[in-house]
Amino acid sequence: MPAPENFPKKRKRWLTTTTFFSVPCYNGTMLTKDYYNEFFDFGQQKINFSFFELCLPDDDPVYTLKKVMEDLDFSGLLACYSDKGRTGYNPIMMYAVVTYANMRGVRAVDRIVELCQRDLAFIWLTKGQKPKRDAFYDFKGKKLTGEVLDELNYQFLLRLKKEGLVTLKELFIDGTKIEANANRYTFIWRGSLNYHLVCLLDTIDALYERYNTLLRENAYDSKYSLGNEQMFIIEGIEKVRRVIEENRKRKLTKHKKLANNTVIEIDNCSPLEMAKLQKNLLKIAQGEGIAFACGKGKRKPEIQKLYEELEECGRRLLGYKDCFEIMGAGRNSYSKTDLEATFMRMKEDHMLNGQLKPAYNVQIAVENYFIVHSYVSNDRTDYNTLIPVLEKHRRAFGETLEEVTADSGYCSEKNLLYLKEHKIASYIKLQGHEKRKTRAYKEDIGKYYNMTYQVFEDEAYYICHDGRELRHIRTESKEQDGYTQTVEVYGCADCSGCEHKARCLYKYNAEKDACRNKVMKVNERWEALKEESHTNIQSEKGILKRQTRSIQTEGHFGDIKENDGFRRFNYRSEEKVYKEFMLYAIGRNINKYHRFLHHEIEKFEGKKEEKPGQKPA
Repeated sequence: MPAPENFPKKRKRWLTTTTFFSVPCYNGTMLTKDYYNEFFDFGQQKINFSFFELCLPDDDPVYTLKKVMEDLDFSGLLACYSDKGRTGYNPIMMYAVVTYANMRGVRAVDRIVELCQRDLAFIWLTKGQKPKRDAFYDFKGKKLTGEVLDELNYQFLLRLKKEGLVTLKELFIDGTKIEANANRYTFIWRGSLNYHLVCLLDTIDALYERYNTLLRENAYDSKYSLGNEQMFIIEGIEKVRRVIEENRKRKLTKHKKLANNTVIEIDNCSPLEMAKLQKNLLKIAQGEGIAFACGKGKRKPEIQKLYEELEECGRRLLGYKDCFEIMGAGRNSYSKTDLEATFMRMKEDHMLNGQLKPAYNVQIAVENYFIVHSYVSNDRTDYNTLIPVLEKHRRAFGETLEEVTADSGYCSEKNLLYLKEHKIASYIKLQGHEKRKTRAYKEDIGKYYNMTYQVFEDEAYYICHDGRELRHIRTESKEQDGYTQTVEVYGCADCSGCEHKARCLYKYNAEKDACRNKVMKVNERWEALKEESHTNIQSEKGILKRQTRSIQTEGHFGDIKENDGFRRFNYRSEEKVYKEFMLYAIGRNINKYHRFLHHEIEKFEGKKEEKPGQKPA
């Protein structure tokens, strides 16, 4: 069938194919409008997008980002670059692209590269340039440091202070655990290291004994002027041995094992001492003409066997020493694939067995929805994270902080003492906050707070439930995490005949403890600090601050994990993890600022009272 004249010859194949006529034709105009050729002839060609008037919305957050960056000082970032060599991409432009990507919830470099080629906002930021992944990895890994990110964030916060959005006088602090970019089953445990180290030391002790026996039986000690060698001593190893023996007994009785996490001072032991024995064995072998056997089917002499066993034990001892140095004294585990990640108990338990995962403890300090500080550590608890965050605030803004609000995870004597010394009001919830409301707490006659406290002639004493006096006996001091903990000891001279012994004495046994007297220890400074903080959080202002903390800090983490899916880091090592989270925090801050500018959110000032007859929203 010849083609009609109004169809070009190059389109003849569409009419001659049986596939075209197999399509049902419900409209006669479909034959005159050639949709196939219209798309393939025009759509696959490069076109000028200016004809289509492409533009970004006026309220796009990228304009807010550009507005914020115009007032920032990038001298710290530019100082990381050299004037020599070829000029790369503009570092300010690279920072803008990475920050805007985090504002959009994009952290993967490959995805950022793709957006620079396809997304209109990224094309506007890069002015048509297309940085590759190597440029971004070099920028984020080498040029952009944690100090530079902190400096840029603090400049932005000072701008917010001028605009009245933050005061930098109060902080709401909370933390969460985010999984590290490490394999889940690459753990190294301190308890396991201690167990195998004890076994290795027993083997080394036996080798020392064999060495001394060899010298004594063959008279090598007098012939080569070699003395009797003694094995080195490791401090703390005896405690580990006792725990191991106790756990073996508990295993037979099917009881729970004890934790064997004793910190061993392994710095004193050195494989060089074992190398000295190997050197002596080589000296004896050369003097006696004993050749070391090598190869299959040859019998090794006793000196060679001892030499090789000492070498193997020295290698293992050096490996354990390296493991202890990586772990340090502050944690009991680490991962082989991320040496700075610690195994922690996570809420996301995919196996439903309470297993531990390698993770980092991420802390944020918030005011009016803005993240003022962030801090990343491998500490499983929050006790040791509060002071570093407050020190960052002091270095950045001076002595401006007046109030700190946090949950009970931060309540410790060291933290409350730091707040008092720096004249910062503590709104930290006590660990026994809920317990204080119970009747059992108020009726426990064995505790000092349910006794009468009196002072006579500058001497303090307590009066128990039975009316007997507990006089001051002595003062005990203990070095605890860089500060001195002082405890006052009080005791009753005679508790005989007291009918309240069973309720007053701890684990009282009428047969064994008939002559036992009441003795109690009171950390008066610690108790005074707790009472001051408890009074603050019970006030009307403290209740409002606790509400604000739960809304702002926990709201951030809920948004981060659930809405943005930030549950696992992409980088390894504490430094890179901190930069990854700090970039994300800066992106969130600019998003919050954008929403404030467009009146999408307002400053939180507590729960608003509902008017009578008004239905809740």
